[in-house]
Amino acid sequence: MLDLNELQQLVAFADLGTLSRVAEEGHISTPSITRSMKNVEEAFGVPLFVRGKNRIALNDTGRVAVEAARRLLAEAGQMVQQVQAFDQRRRTLVVRSCAPAPLWELLPELNAAYPGMTIASSICSNEEVLDAWREKKCDAAILPFPLEEPGAAVQEFLHERLFVCVPPEHELAQRKTLTFADINGFNFLLRTELGFWDTLCRKKMPASRFLVQTDGFAFDELVRSSSLPCFATDYFADLQAHYPGRVCIPLTDAQADVTFYTIIRQERRTAEKA
Repeated sequence: MLDLNELQQLVAFADLGTLSRVAEEGHISTPSITRSMKNVEEAFGVPLFVRGKNRIALNDTGRVAVEAARRLLAEAGQMVQQVQAFDQRRRTLVVRSCAPAPLWELLPELNAAYPGMTIASSICSNEEVLDAWREKKCDAAILPFPLEEPGAAVQEFLHERLFVCVPPEHELAQRKTLTFADINGFNFLLRTELGFWDTLCRKKMPASRFLVQTDGFAFDELVRSSSLPCFATDYFADLQAHYPGRVCIPLTDAQADVTFYTIIRQERRTAEKA
């Protein structure tokens, strides 16, 4: 029977040219390599080498065997990768969320409910979350509406209201409430990976421009030092403490008052808890 390790040594012999070099590269003895070549030859049942005094070389059949071995080893490697990928998917819980705050809340719960599982999460637009769910590319989803589809275990999860945070000297600072119409046209600081909130603000504020920051530290520095407004939500219990030196004003639009829902794939939950 063909042995993959011995086939690897046969290929190495074809590439390196001598048994001693194969032994050196593989950190094994030359007699061990010699035995492996003999075993490979016996497994094929035909002569693969031309042997001379202190010398061994591949014959034409041996060179054909080497190419066949290369193909077999490549296929074996692909097979191993496929099995490992399947096992990794089986042990990975994929979560797609339309917003950061509900994801922050959900991850500890999932880690507690599924010990030993790897949680892979990302923040996407509503459409991307829905696509991932319907194409079975995620096991759990977070959306700003309940999803009524077969196989979806839906639960109301988190409520958020959007606020505008401005310096005390800003012209909006004296307002008790605001609407998207009031702030449309003002330029804003904006964080990346806000998902649903990013889409909503851009849609409701077409006349505004956004200074987008990917780095949290840079964003916080700009909040402290610039006069540009920014957004926050009441996920933070004390907004004034989280944004010191800023006035936080609620948006009263219905779209700025959001309830998020978790959607867990029932078949995955049942299988993992079985």
